[in-house]
Amino acid sequence: MEFAGALFDLDGTLIDSADVWARIDAEFLRRRGLAVPDDYMCAVSSKKFSEAAVYTIARFGLDETAEALAAEWLEMARREYGSGVFLRPHAGEYLRWLKARGVKLGTVTGLPHSLAEAALKNNGVYALFDAFTSADETPCGKEHPAVYLLAARRLGVTPADCAVFEDVPACLESARAAGMKVFAVRNAQNESLWGSMCRGAIPVADFCELMTNAARGSACSRRDEK
Repeated sequence: MEFAGALFDLDGTLIDSADVWARIDAEFLRRRGLAVPDDYMCAVSSKKFSEAAVYTIARFGLDETAEALAAEWLEMARREYGSGVFLRPHAGEYLRWLKARGVKLGTVTGLPHSLAEAALKNNGVYALFDAFTSADETPCGKEHPAVYLLAARRLGVTPADCAVFEDVPACLESARAAGMKVFAVRNAQNESLWGSMCRGAIPVADFCELMTNAARGSACSRRDEK
């Protein structure tokens, strides 16, 4: 393998949760007589839970605390993540494929650990991971390299030997700044940004292609040795 550790974002990368958050955002703002702006999901996707709450209060002029917003979101999301959020196609296969080859696995997510744990356990992959890191554990979240460096330390892997899988441009930049190999994961939400995201990153439309390409490369190497 070209890397000894792999760090995965969850929302939009490993798990298909866009519809969940679209519903939560719509219901949350509906309760306040507001509609969801087109750019709202993109604006909060790279932020920590607490930062997203502060941003939402400022953007919509809400007379509420960040703690109250985060608690409401958590309650709305808990049931969804425990039963209604599923892995993206071939994501589980790829995790098991990496694990079988000795790659250490970790998460770097903006989700509270309780939601991340619920989603991963519901999909039968929680036990595959060696470490879990939340964006709330560092001052600047995923918009700064520190959280990726922390996650790599927890895996016991140097940044140069670590791969990061993300679906948000700002997060890819942070991981790249941390000295890690970056994989840009395509989804419906980042389609308009896809061209720029792929600069300096390995594009991933489906996790199956990573296993297929690795198998082809291995076969070519064996032929070259003969």
